[in-house]
Amino acid sequence: MAHPPDSALIADLRERIELLEGRSTSKREALPFGVETIDRHLPGGGLAMGALHEVAGGGNGAVDGAAAALFAAGVVARTKGKVLWCVTRQDLFAPAIAQVGLSPGRVIYVEAGDEKAVLEAFEEGMRHGGLGGIVAEVAKLSMTASRRLQLAAESSGAIGIAIRRWRRHTEAADFGQPTAAVTRWRVSTLPSRRLPVPGVGRPRWLVELMRCRGAEAADFEVEACDAKGRLSVFSDLPDRPVPARAWKRSAAG
Repeated sequence: MAHPPDSALIADLRERIELLEGRSTSKREALPFGVETIDRHLPGGGLAMGALHEVAGGGNGAVDGAAAALFAAGVVARTKGKVLWCVTRQDLFAPAIAQVGLSPGRVIYVEAGDEKAVLEAFEEGMRHGGLGGIVAEVAKLSMTASRRLQLAAESSGAIGIAIRRWRRHTEAADFGQPTAAVTRWRVSTLPSRRLPVPGVGRPRWLVELMRCRGAEAADFEVEACDAKGRLSVFSDLPDRPVPARAWKRSAAG
């Protein structure tokens, strides 16, 4: 009977390869999600600090795009210090990110003129070293740009999240291209849990870990971030990962 790959063993092998290639082998700190089934799956027990991560909505719709932004906000809400959030246009709904634990007083907004300027501000923020997290909304992310961001993150120990956000259908294909990001996530909304009384239950998400250095892809069905940026598993589901789904949908959804 085949056994699932051991994440710790894979991480160790990757570290040895990096050593042979002359790259840094220093162990990164990790930011746990606080959800055992996710943290157990990720090398280091959480989302790697000193690293670049990518997240996108599961489709082209604004609802999944908003879920991706809230997922990112929940991550950086659990860090300490100021958060730099870089956009090309200020359409971020601050009360929504406050509801997932990222208070407006912690966020420094950078409204840049175009994506090139956003990436420059993103990289500067990553190199700063005094920020809790750096978030940037970009449609395209090249391998060259992502390598620069990853190196900047490694030098400062900061966590950076690139929210892939596209306004044209043709831009969605770029999300499938390789980058230097350590993890790549996709977030889609699920129906809320039915309440015994009229009302709307806590939002639920399908969180897909599409790529991760040192770990296999996996899907997790979770309840959306609470007021402290924490995810949780459904109380009516067992605490285990959902088998990774094939690419049923393209990056465009």
